[in-house]
Amino acid sequence: MDADWRYEPLSDVGKSLAESLRDFPREPHMWMYGARSAAALALRGWLRVVQRLGVTGRENLPAEGSFVLVANHSSHWDALCLLSLLPLGRLHRAFPAAAADYFFTDLPRSAVSAILVNALPFDRRGRGRESLALCRHVLEMPGHVLILFPEGTRSADGALADFKPGVGLVVAGTSIPVVPCHISGAYRSWPRDRVLPRPTRLSVVIGAARRYPHVPEGKDGALVVAADLRQAVLDLEEKSNA
Repeated sequence: MDADWRYEPLSDVGKSLAESLRDFPREPHMWMYGARSAAALALRGWLRVVQRLGVTGRENLPAEGSFVLVANHSSHWDALCLLSLLPLGRLHRAFPAAAADYFFTDLPRSAVSAILVNALPFDRRGRGRESLALCRHVLEMPGHVLILFPEGTRSADGALADFKPGVGLVVAGTSIPVVPCHISGAYRSWPRDRVLPRPTRLSVVIGAARRYPHVPEGKDGALVVAADLRQAVLDLEEKSNA
């Protein structure tokens, strides 16, 4: 027998299901992959048939390598719409950043967020730097997709708020592609104060990827990136309304 052989149990052995779901990165359990894939197929059917989802600019999505998707945020539909843009083969390597203080507070929400959406728990209050470092780590892995909503929370009225500098802290000074998107119809269908969505039309406009290797790292550079991406999303909104 090889003397170098060692048995290494999964990192979530001995943890409760709730604890395992809040962990990140998560262990690649096949049952979780299966549930996520089945949910994605059902969701894509719903979006196409009931919500009549339309997509413009799909050719702007990078075919390989890691990249960031950013968009306006007014509804629970937003992350689901962006996930539906990706090939099923990339589903388990796509991570929407989700507020840990909202989406990972109890077992039902944690299960939906981790198993079905594959969300990355983002601590907006006490451990923001650690969460940003985790985002950067995700993008260092080949073929990963990080989904960010730089407004930080869902809009109360559907209007686009200022972008927070966190996205800039992740990508400033790097050549990581950042793809701006604008989602229309999500606020009308499923605003934050509504329990279930209305069957109204949704649409996504995908812009050309942007890169920021020339922008210095740090707070000032992060603000430049945030402002540039916000303007890109606004430009896409005008295009979708034209």
